[in-house]
Amino acid sequence: MTLKESQIGKFVTDIVSTATSTERLKQLWGIPLYSNAFYLMVTGVLTNFLSFAFWIVVARFYSAADVGLASAVIAAMGLVAAFAHLGLGMGLIRFLPHSGEKANSLINTALTIGTLASILGVFIFITGLNFWSPALLFIRHSPIYLAAFVIFTIASVVSTLISEAFVGKRRSGFVVCQNLVLSVLRLLLPILLATFFHSFGIFASWGSAMGVAFLLGMLLFLPRVQPGYRPFFTINRKIVKEIMHFSFANYLGNLLWGLPTSILPIMMLNLLDAESTAYFFIAWAIANAFGIISGAFSYSLLAEGSYDEKRLGSNAWRSLKVTFLILVPAVILLLAVADKLLLLFGSSYSENASTLLRILAIAIPPCAITNIYLAIKRVEKKLKVIVGVTAFVATATLGLTYFLLPIVGTNGAGFAWLGIQGITALAIIVTWMRQRYM
Repeated sequence: MTLKESQIGKFVTDIVSTATSTERLKQLWGIPLYSNAFYLMVTGVLTNFLSFAFWIVVARFYSAADVGLASAVIAAMGLVAAFAHLGLGMGLIRFLPHSGEKANSLINTALTIGTLASILGVFIFITGLNFWSPALLFIRHSPIYLAAFVIFTIASVVSTLISEAFVGKRRSGFVVCQNLVLSVLRLLLPILLATFFHSFGIFASWGSAMGVAFLLGMLLFLPRVQPGYRPFFTINRKIVKEIMHFSFANYLGNLLWGLPTSILPIMMLNLLDAESTAYFFIAWAIANAFGIISGAFSYSLLAEGSYDEKRLGSNAWRSLKVTFLILVPAVILLLAVADKLLLLFGSSYSENASTLLRILAIAIPPCAITNIYLAIKRVEKKLKVIVGVTAFVATATLGLTYFLLPIVGTNGAGFAWLGIQGITALAIIVTWMRQRYM
C-alpha cells in the first residue's frame, strides 16, 4: 500500500469530503465492505457500552480489591482462550466463502478442535499457577471457581468461533444479536450475585452471559446463516490439513497481539496491587472500545479480500479512510472527557486513571494503521509478516511496561503501548510509501 505525499493529501481530502456529504455517507451502506464493518462496529459499540455499564455496576457493588481480582481472573481466562483459539476463526473467515458443501464440516471441525484445546489449555494453566501467577492460586483451591473457569473458557472460545463464522458468511448482523444478549445479561447478573459472592460474583456474571450467548449462536443463529447446519463433534483431517497452516500463523499473530490485554492485568497484580490493577483495567477497557472501529474494518477487509482479492488495494484504502473518519473525532472527544468519563466508575478511578486513559487514547490511531495492515497481509497470506509484526508489538510492549511500572506506576503501561504502536505505524507507512501498493 503506497502513500506518496500527494496520496496522503488525497487521503485527508477524501475523509473530509465524505464526512460532509450526506449522499456519500448513504452510499457506503450498499458496499459489503462497509455494511459488514458497520455491523461489527455496532456490535463493538453495544458490547462495550454495556460492558462499561457492567463495570460501573461492579465498581458500585464490589470493592476495588474484588474488581482487581476478578479482572485478573477474567484476563487469565482470556489468555487461555486466546491460546485455545488456535487462529481457527481467521481460518473460518478466509475459507468459508469458497467451502461449498464442506461448510458444515469446516465449522464443526473448528468448534471441536477449539473445545478440546480449551480443556487442554485450562489444565496447563491451572497446573502451572505456582509458576506464572501465584496471586491466582485461589482458583485452583476453590472447586466452584475452578469449575466455572473451565466451562467459561470453553464457552468463550466456541462463541468467538461462531461469531467469526458469521463474519465469514457476510452475516455480521447475527454477531450484533449474539453480543447484545451477552451484554444485557452481564449487566443484570452482578447485582443479583453481589449479596452472595465477592470477586466470584463478578467472574460468574461475565462467564454465565458468555455461555448463554454461545448456546444462542450455535442452536438458533448458526442454522439460519448456514442452511442445514447441525452441531456435532468431528475432526475432518482434510479440512485440518487445508486450513491449519494459515490458521496457525494467524493464531500466533492473534495470540501475540492479545498478549498485552491478557498479561498486563496479571503483571499489575503481581508487581503493584489489586487497586492499581482495577484502575488500569478500566482505562484499558475504555481505550480498547475505540479500537473496535479499526478492528471491525480489519475483519471486514479480510472477509471481502477472501471473496475478491483483486480489489484488495482499493478496499484497504477505503477501510483506512472511513476508519479515520470515525476515529479522529472520537479520540479528540475521549481526550477531552477522560476524567469525567471515569467518574462513572467512581472518583478514585478518575483520580488514578485519567492520565493513563489519555495516553492510551493517543495510541488509538497508530494502532488502527497496524490493524488494517495485518488484514492486508492475511488476505495475501504473508504469514511471516503477521507473526513478525505482532511479536514485536507484544514483546516490546510487555518488556517496556515491566521496566516502567516501578518508575511511573500504571502510566508506564500506557507509555509503552503508545511508543510501540507509534514506532510500528511509522514503519508501516514507510513500507507503503516504498512499495507503492496503492
